[in-house]
Amino acid sequence: MWQDSDNLRDKIVITMPASLVERGEVANSCIRNLKIPFPALLDDFRNSTERAYTGWPDRLYVIDRAGRIAYKSRPGPFGFKPAEVASTLAALTGQH
Repeated sequence: MWQDSDNLRDKIVITMPASLVERGEVANSCIRNLKIPFPALLDDFRNSTERAYTGWPDRLYVIDRAGRIAYKSRPGPFGFKPAEVASTLAALTGQH
């Protein structure tokens, strides 16, 4: 069982997922409860994406259509600059 002090205070206790289906259910619950308004991807159990993209501490990324990093934020949450993400997305989609 995974817990931290903030989660215990908020009475959030999550059993460590044993399958990708369970991991997806936990992710979906977080997306709904935190009202995350953008698509999220599910990493594998080896956390390959986290390791490849320095996912910890939290960062925001924009990946272009060729699979290259077009934008990488400073560590979050204080390094998150949503306007920079929006500007990068606009430039990539020709909507500036």
